[in-house]
Amino acid sequence: MNADLFRGDLVRLAMDEPEVIAEAFARWMRDSEYWRLLASDPSRPNSVKATKDWLEKELYKDPPNFYMFTIRRLEDDRLIGEIGLDRPELPHRDTFVGIGLGERDAWGKGYGTDAMRIILRYAFTELNLPRVSLDVFEYNPRAIASYLKAGFIEEGRLRRFLHRNGRRWDLVFMGILQEELELRRNINGMD
Repeated sequence: MNADLFRGDLVRLAMDEPEVIAEAFARWMRDSEYWRLLASDPSRPNSVKATKDWLEKELYKDPPNFYMFTIRRLEDDRLIGEIGLDRPELPHRDTFVGIGLGERDAWGKGYGTDAMRIILRYAFTELNLPRVSLDVFEYNPRAIASYLKAGFIEEGRLRRFLHRNGRRWDLVFMGILQEELELRRNINGMD
């Protein structure tokens, strides 16, 4: 068992002050490619103040709507992204995970897969959830490969869900069950 629940091989999950998160989020949202990989809403920039106001409102709700963490590289403690779980839905206790790496130089280096493994460990061992789900756009093959590597399987699609760049794209649904992650750990010797 990993002694540090929020530490992986490449990254750690943290909770930064709203000011720090807001500055990073506002900067990342100005990158329309980042936003289009993350959300189906139209890309639009947001101010640091508006982002901070939203964060403070969401982070301090009781109970919270989600468990949100920042992603920091172990090598230099640099803030590179965010990851979070929607509040588990009762009575079934399932949740959706969302992740975004806002720093482009962090893309394709395994940081997202490592962060996903950490959040799955948290969801299954600390929150004792039976399943974690996500959705991803068909035009994001890098993310799909990362999710498969972390243990997710494709569970279905909403065909032609989103219109972007003159084409219709599928929304891909993926999920992982607690026992599937346990089986992966036993086979691969993961912590």
